[in-house]
Amino acid sequence: MDINIWAVVVAAASSFLLGGLWYSPLLFLKPWNNAMGRTEEDNGHPAKVFGLSFLFALVSAYVFALLLGPDPVLSESWKAGLLVGLGFVGMSFGINYQFANRPFTALFIDGGYHTGQFVIYGLILGAWH
Repeated sequence: MDINIWAVVVAAASSFLLGGLWYSPLLFLKPWNNAMGRTEEDNGHPAKVFGLSFLFALVSAYVFALLLGPDPVLSESWKAGLLVGLGFVGMSFGINYQFANRPFTALFIDGGYHTGQFVIYGLILGAWH
């Protein structure tokens, strides 16, 4: 299948821009840390966290591009991102978070981030094919 690899790389990079804002002190850093029982010092080694996160973002953007096909339509691709984010990723987090006894606050923050991530993937992949 013909996939625009540059669009995939840009989509993956967009998750860092969104994540940088989403998990910043401006938005959800403090409530997320509180919900997860963490402090800012617990957030891990940046090189490892960011390196692996980018690899995971590349894989997820590539697989989403495969699902959209070689000529995604912008008006549909962002909706597909919304459905994947809410229906697949968000609900999968919900199952795991319930068994891990994590609070709904964490689910809403993390699920919201990944829903936004896939909507942005859909916008980028739909606009640039």
